[in-house]
Amino acid sequence: MSNLIDSQQRSGAIQTVSLSFFRFSRGMDRLWALAMMGAAHLSLPRVPDIGFWKLLGSGTGEGFTPIPNTAVYAILATWPDLVTARKQTRSASIFRRYLARASESWTVFLSPTSARGYWAGQAPFNPDECPSQGPIAALTRATVKPRKALRFWAQVPDISAVIGADPNVAFKIGVGEVPLLHQVTFSIWPDADSMAAFARHDGPHARAIRAVRDGDWFREELYARFVVTGEAGTWGGTSPLQNIKGQP
Repeated sequence: MSNLIDSQQRSGAIQTVSLSFFRFSRGMDRLWALAMMGAAHLSLPRVPDIGFWKLLGSGTGEGFTPIPNTAVYAILATWPDLVTARKQTRSASIFRRYLARASESWTVFLSPTSARGYWAGQAPFNPDECPSQGPIAALTRATVKPRKALRFWAQVPDISAVIGADPNVAFKIGVGEVPLLHQVTFSIWPDADSMAAFARHDGPHARAIRAVRDGDWFREELYARFVVTGEAGTWGGTSPLQNIKGQP
């Protein structure tokens, strides 16, 4: 990863993060997607220009549950620029295999604006010091300490309900690498102000953050913010960004 970041800094290229979601309707395709959570580890490192990458499953509903959803999977990856990200998520062999099997897919392209913490011991995102304008995305990733897992998941339904009730959130989902222990939350907002207002509100989200800090629930944490720079495909039959003014 350090070589990738050094190359970006020398060339002036802006790192692009792709987050691709795939929905599988048929039972045989769901079994294939589950098997690919292991098998794709052999193919993704061979994709030209790919940097950091992760295979992600989801929970039931909108993903904010510990019960696996066998219909929805995701691939997160970093690329040297947006052109490369668009090309490879459309034409690289492993992505084409997912697209051919999926009944629906949606990829959102992101430019990091801030990041702190680590993901599997790495700092995968290279924030741009001069971000462009656009909808804002937030990603949090945590490794939950096993002895704290039940307390952590007891907080999640209330947080999910509050995010879903917020009229500003355009998209939200919970995904993860390992059920119960490795969790990722991802949401998209019209602008930084609406996202900050939600974070400051003294509700379940704020109380959960205080509980995490006071109880030392996480072994590893990552918090990142992005500008949404593009999309491809649909989710739920439409673009999740359709109601955001000034969408890319």
